[in-house]
Amino acid sequence: MERRTIGATALEVGAIGLGCMPMSWAYTGSQQRGEESVRALHAALDRGTNLLDTADMYGPFTNELLLGRVLRQRRAEAFVSTKVGLLVGDQHVVANGRPAYVRRACDASLRRLQTDVIDLYQLHRADPEVPIEETWGAMADLVRAGKVRALGLCAVGARASRRSGTGVGRPVRGGLHDGTIRQLDRVQQVFPVSAVQAELSVWSPEALERLLPWCEARGVGLLAAMPLGNGYLTGTLTTGGGFEPDDVRARHPRFTAEMMAANQPVVAGLRRVARRHGPEVSPAQVALAWVLSRGRGVIPVPGTKREKWVRENAGASALVLTEGDLEEIAGLPGARGSWD
Repeated sequence: MERRTIGATALEVGAIGLGCMPMSWAYTGSQQRGEESVRALHAALDRGTNLLDTADMYGPFTNELLLGRVLRQRRAEAFVSTKVGLLVGDQHVVANGRPAYVRRACDASLRRLQTDVIDLYQLHRADPEVPIEETWGAMADLVRAGKVRALGLCAVGARASRRSGTGVGRPVRGGLHDGTIRQLDRVQQVFPVSAVQAELSVWSPEALERLLPWCEARGVGLLAAMPLGNGYLTGTLTTGGGFEPDDVRARHPRFTAEMMAANQPVVAGLRRVARRHGPEVSPAQVALAWVLSRGRGVIPVPGTKREKWVRENAGASALVLTEGDLEEIAGLPGARGSWD
């Protein structure tokens, strides 16, 4: 697989990563697929998909434990990314960015992951009651202590507050990237940012407007979360909706039966492009190749718990879209269904 270099410390990773969250949390049946998920992790490393992205809140904690089973055998082949700053409560998430908590959380993640160093430690969400410089400073101390190699900031996911929290799974929309850039400018004065994680896909391209230029100007990697649109851009989902209550898509406005049907032209366009590249090319691979084409510092991180999809996703790194392909994708209708 192609390798890409991100961050001031020249971190090298496979061009396509693996989001581990679906193996333990947020999707129906995740917790019942432990052995299948272990096989998927091994398949990823076999194909050069070495950026394994997790978080202490996934499960909570069970995702890191699952990943640790594989790292115990293959740590040298993996680039481990985990996150800190969010706690899971009763139907909500709560931010905690206090330095003492960050230090404890890092030690706990290291134990669960069965490793002595985290390659990329990401702030999952800033705590509104703690200056972000204090949280970031504590994370920088972990780098100096040799427990972490590099730092990143997440700009995607659930809203969170210190006291009340809100429903898991609802992404922050209005002004998201403006607020993230302000945070990035602040923490960059404390310790270098190596990567930013944000939603980026054919049907959610907003990160291209301001966030990606900020990253490119500073050599910061952009980890593209949800590059397959929570599975929709694969073309494998039915248009009926009806997700189980424990599935994040049950609360997503783009996954109602009406919006899934309305957004079919997006998938149809990806299928047309795929057919031009041969019968073995899938819409998912086209969607990932599009993300890869956005810049050398962009790393799509599709999430899956199935070995089959790990293999297919890895194959997208060899797919080169033509100018005609990119023009056709650019002309696809915008996705319908919004939180706003």
